[in-house]
Amino acid sequence: MKTWTLLFLRVSLGWLLVIWGADKVFNVEHGMAVANKFYFGFLAAENALRVAGALQILVGLAVVVGFARRWTYPVQVLLNGASLLAVMQSVIDPWSWVFQGSNALFYPSLIIFAGSLLLIAYRDEDRLVLDRA
Repeated sequence: MKTWTLLFLRVSLGWLLVIWGADKVFNVEHGMAVANKFYFGFLAAENALRVAGALQILVGLAVVVGFARRWTYPVQVLLNGASLLAVMQSVIDPWSWVFQGSNALFYPSLIIFAGSLLLIAYRDEDRLVLDRA
């Protein structure tokens, strides 16, 4: 059961990176709006956003298939950690009782980050991967 659960977690988290990366590549306007609203304009240039999106897709695909996990899992944690920090107000106060403009739909960012850490913690027990020795 653990083998299949780790596979499911890895595929779902990796595919999330692919989806977010593809959004940056193919829906640049949305990517720019997200960068400006949540990331202080970081990468809010079309070419930079497309390159970042393509790299994010590659990392996501590597996570999905379990390739270069010693490198891709920490990158995944950094990317998901940045997303968590960007919406932390909504994690702390999902119903806007304290912070204006919070959104309960961003709470899963905490769960995504926890799952990313879990993949690192159980990396040696994940069997259905490409880079297994």
